[in-house]
Amino acid sequence: MSAAFVLTMLVVPPWLLTALAGPPLPGWPTSAQLRGWIADPLNHHTLTAGLTALAWLAWLGLACTVAATAARRARARARWLRRLPLPTPWQAAATTVAGAAALNTAHIPTVDTPIPPISASTGTLHPHDGAVDTQAGDGVTVPGGWLPDTAAQQVAAAAAVVWLRRRRAYQPGQPSPEDSDLAPLPTTVTAVRAALTDADTQQPPATPATAALPALPTSCLALTGDGAADAARGILLTRLLAAMRDPQDTTRLLITHTALTTLLPDISTDTETPGLRVVETVDQAAALLSSLINAPPAPGGGAGPADLLLLTDPPNAPTTAQLATLQHAGATVVMLGAGPPGTSWSIDRHGHTREEHTGRAGPRLCVLNRTSATDLLAVIAHPARERQYSVTEPTPLRRPAETGHARIPRQAGSDRWAAAPDIPAVTNPRLHVRVLGRPALLAGGEPVTIRRSAALQVLVFLAVHPEGATTTDLVQAIWPGLPAHTVTGRLYTTLSDLRAAIRTATGATVLGHADDRYHLNPDRVDVDLWRLHAAAHHAATALTDPAPAWQTVIDTYTGDLAAGHNWAWIDPPREATRRLVLDAYASAAAAQTDPHHRLRLLQDAIRVDPYNQTLHQLAADQLNALGDADTAARLLDGYQRRLQLAGIAASDQPAPTSR
Repeated sequence: MSAAFVLTMLVVPPWLLTALAGPPLPGWPTSAQLRGWIADPLNHHTLTAGLTALAWLAWLGLACTVAATAARRARARARWLRRLPLPTPWQAAATTVAGAAALNTAHIPTVDTPIPPISASTGTLHPHDGAVDTQAGDGVTVPGGWLPDTAAQQVAAAAAVVWLRRRRAYQPGQPSPEDSDLAPLPTTVTAVRAALTDADTQQPPATPATAALPALPTSCLALTGDGAADAARGILLTRLLAAMRDPQDTTRLLITHTALTTLLPDISTDTETPGLRVVETVDQAAALLSSLINAPPAPGGGAGPADLLLLTDPPNAPTTAQLATLQHAGATVVMLGAGPPGTSWSIDRHGHTREEHTGRAGPRLCVLNRTSATDLLAVIAHPARERQYSVTEPTPLRRPAETGHARIPRQAGSDRWAAAPDIPAVTNPRLHVRVLGRPALLAGGEPVTIRRSAALQVLVFLAVHPEGATTTDLVQAIWPGLPAHTVTGRLYTTLSDLRAAIRTATGATVLGHADDRYHLNPDRVDVDLWRLHAAAHHAATALTDPAPAWQTVIDTYTGDLAAGHNWAWIDPPREATRRLVLDAYASAAAAQTDPHHRLRLLQDAIRVDPYNQTLHQLAADQLNALGDADTAARLLDGYQRRLQLAGIAASDQPAPTSR
């Protein structure tokens, strides 16, 4: 239509002008005509001729503009064709063979095996409902950047370590004024985890930590182009992710303070980042590198000297000499902008590199904007000084009487806190929702088939939020990192599929929608998580003999929330539910007078959360009180080994004190 409009504007005006006023240049004016125009310049003929001339000039300007635009686009297309890489003879031969094979096999009929229905209780879910933004092996695209597959897997592993640290530090049975450590991880981390969960139908093979590191030159590299700063942040994050499993007192990456504030101006100064050392000047970097080279090797081995230095400005003459010293010592110097003679890469916004001198394409680099890089640093860094927790004897908890449910943290994207509705007792319900342990939808004791993994997520999400959830809440939880308007249709399809599955099994409408919020009808469905909340509320408000009430909470808990699923939104409510039952164990143990029964309760609590420090210390104290010091020592030693295997180094663990 654009071409037709331009063609119309080029053809119709000159045709009309020629038909109505004649050709544009009928001939030169005669002397009589000139004398008549001077005597009477504003007559009918002169006005018509002037307007006709203006119309021809306007058309001529339009024609020149169209011609210039067409020529510019033609030149751009010609430049693109000159840079188009042609296939090599080997590639041409391989393509020919592949085409012949495709033609020979194209006529062979194939039979697609129908996909059988998948039960929600089996855990084998629909593989095509994820928010995957890239193909396998292509990396993960997140808002504001791109990460290689291995770097994304390291981000997911670092996020898991963050939750293990929170589990370790929680003190069961101790009243907490706030649950700040139950806050969801940053949006970029959640998007990475969601992409990996949806993309990997099989467990990826183990890859070394250095697999995500870009293949940088061994001497000096200057980053230029629109994506230079984003690529520098990507190099910084991938190096820090690779250094997480190394001893934390070993410097792997040097960066000047100017470079750090330029790349990450919002970085917190109250945290420590393993493997990162910030220096003020290049002279300090050279001195530090020299001391690392001359220092004796650590007893446990570890990484060598720093292998990266980031600068922001082109170096001056003294700094250039120091950079040469660093290069001879084995460090790789990376600078933002032009630098001394060396390799220079031009990087676009998507991380694609091209060597400026030769024009040869290089490897694709991880690129991150300021927001995404700051989000990822949140799972790498940890507080510079963790609080020293004093392990005290827990006291039976007393929760306010008006609190009807255990604390479930607000999910990312929720626009407000909503009070949980009263959960009535369901008499002989036909439909049960089991979310403690392996999630399942049961009708008359038989599992209901749910074909979509997103539908199962919706079911569990609404069970966790009995007050209901808006469309935005569901979209941001199930498909984080994707614009809401692009997946709203997918959500409606998921909800329709879930309604149809429930209606087919029971003939009832369980999924309701009121006040722009979706919710489960508490009159028609029984949820084990709601029963756990009701039992905890009863135990917290019991005035006499609360031990049986706490035991009811313990018996109601049948497993972790949505066990076997690593959905991006599940960690905060899962940890809150785990803490609810840990509080029950701790309160029941505190109220127990029999020391052996108290020890059994603490041991059962440790089985629920084998990473909690307070439970291990209380159990060790109880063993020591019973005269079994050897078992107490073995318990604490095994606990330390478990933390180290999980990636929490000894220096990252606050020393427990008992009293």
